[in-house]
Amino acid sequence: METRKIIFLHGFFASGSCIPAQAFVQYLKGKIQVLTPDLPLHPHEALRFIHQLCEQEKPDALVGNSNGSFLAQIEAARSGIPALLGNPYFEMTKFLKERIGPHEYKSPRRDGKQQFIIDQELIHEFEEVQLHQWDYYKESDRERIWGLFGENDQLAHYKPLFLTYYTHAYSFPGAHTPTAEEVRYYYVPLVEKLIQDFSTKSHH
Repeated sequence: METRKIIFLHGFFASGSCIPAQAFVQYLKGKIQVLTPDLPLHPHEALRFIHQLCEQEKPDALVGNSNGSFLAQIEAARSGIPALLGNPYFEMTKFLKERIGPHEYKSPRRDGKQQFIIDQELIHEFEEVQLHQWDYYKESDRERIWGLFGENDQLAHYKPLFLTYYTHAYSFPGAHTPTAEEVRYYYVPLVEKLIQDFSTKSHH
């Protein structure tokens, strides 16, 4: 049997080595291969990167957190790949406008670049992507793209918006970024169920 594969897309301040990414690798070991790339800072570039990676790797599902879910939704609708969106941040511009200035990634990146800057240009770019984030959406995505929402998420409150497009919204008793344990108990079973329900290998 071919190995199942997912791509995990991390949040804005995170990287492919963040705690949720490591937890997915650990708890799906031997069952599902997990790719955890570092995403480019700029959203157009990130979407190109994700699209190419999906073409190349043909994942069974995309899993995201926060900004990673914002990007995953777009690619999942575009490519017809099932997705689990953890605490999707559908209005990234709101998040960024309050955080203008220099920042550091919270987990190490493979290229060693830990510093980045949030400026008007970056916000403008996110604005464009945000405006067009539902362009690929079609009715058949309604069942195939799932959401998982932390009941104590103080940052993103997009469950109502999610439910205008999609059917399956789940909750877990966590905050915006899941802990390793939350990944294990809430995310992993949903990922496995999603793949079981929508095995994409038959589509390729």
